[in-house]
Amino acid sequence: MASRLARPLAVPTEDEIDLFAVMSALSDPVRRAIVSHIASHPGGACSSSDFGVSKSALTRHWRILRESGLISQEVDGTRHRNWLRTDALARRFPGLLPLVLDAIDAETTPEDQENPPQGGSKDMQ
Repeated sequence: MASRLARPLAVPTEDEIDLFAVMSALSDPVRRAIVSHIASHPGGACSSSDFGVSKSALTRHWRILRESGLISQEVDGTRHRNWLRTDALARRFPGLLPLVLDAIDAETTPEDQENPPQGGSKDMQ
C-alpha cells in the first residue's frame, strides 16, 4: 500500500493563483488564524496547534489554504512544514498579503495575543 505522502501535494503555480480562491480561503476565521500563525512561525508543522477544531477539520483547512495558493507545504518525514507564499502573492496581487495580515491582526483580541497558537513564510513553486 502506498504511503499517504507518496502523492505530491497540489499547489497552484504562481500564474494559477486565483484572487477569488484566495479570498474564499480567507473567509473562514480558522484559516485566517492559521495564516496569521504561519506568518509569525514560518516553517512550522501542521500538528503544532489544533486551532480549536478537530484534526480532520484542520486537515481540510490546510488543504484549502494550500490549494488556493496562499501557503506551500513541504513534507518533512511524517510532518508537513508550512510557509506563506509571500513572494508569489506579492507578484500576483501586490499589497494583498500585508493588507490581509494587518486586517487579521486588527481582528485579534487582546486575549488571543496573550495565548497565540503554535506553527509558518517560504515561497515555493
